[in-house]
Amino acid sequence: MTAVIVEDENFASKRLASLIEELAPEINITGQITSVENGRQWFDNNPKPDLIFLDIQLNDGYGFDILDMLEDHPPVIFTTAYNEYAIRGFKYNGLDYLLKPIDKNDLNIALNKYRKAQSNTDTIFDDRKLEKIKKLFNKEYKKRFMIKVGNQFNTFSVEDIAYFKSNEGLIFLHSHNGQQYPIEYSIDQLEEILDPVHFFRINRKFMISVKSVIEIHSYFNSRLLLKLKPQEEEQIIVSRERTSNFKKWLDL
Repeated sequence: MTAVIVEDENFASKRLASLIEELAPEINITGQITSVENGRQWFDNNPKPDLIFLDIQLNDGYGFDILDMLEDHPPVIFTTAYNEYAIRGFKYNGLDYLLKPIDKNDLNIALNKYRKAQSNTDTIFDDRKLEKIKKLFNKEYKKRFMIKVGNQFNTFSVEDIAYFKSNEGLIFLHSHNGQQYPIEYSIDQLEEILDPVHFFRINRKFMISVKSVIEIHSYFNSRLLLKLKPQEEEQIIVSRERTSNFKKWLDL
């Protein structure tokens, strides 16, 4: 059984390959494709694999462009940082749609779907299945936070929030006007409940609003240095493994 990984981030590609090797040793990764053009060349010169792991947003286009080149493409497991392409993905008869960072358990479920599909040729999604997928990805994200200030509570709309910062085990909400308050959420939880169109986790400590970014600079080891508003005393650095998706998030 063979598979190819279409992924333009080296770190993400290696991690996915490692997880596949652990969870499905019967799958042989025969290619790691980094761009649409690289995909064109690879499929022109290699046998078609049994399975494709496909990132959607690539540096020179979309993973869909690679599928469109193939007259009859193999089953696809989508791996991406964005959920807005989910419906289109399943129209390409995708087996599953995994959001980055890839969760090991989710990947294992997707691999089991692939194994099951091998013994069942009816893998096309009907209208009822597509409707279930729509409901899954039409997720309602948190719109406001209630913060206790002294003996009273204040409500902050997400539009008023510049970023969230982890500091000595506590998470602080920082508003655009410079206020900051502790909240009872972890960064991991915020990543689940906030709209990824407007908020992005740049490293272990910070989850930022797109409106808070006022300057972006190149930094050591392929990372990015940010200037946020309100300004932080410490350096705000986008971690190496998140830099590529951060650029896509800002549409750079």
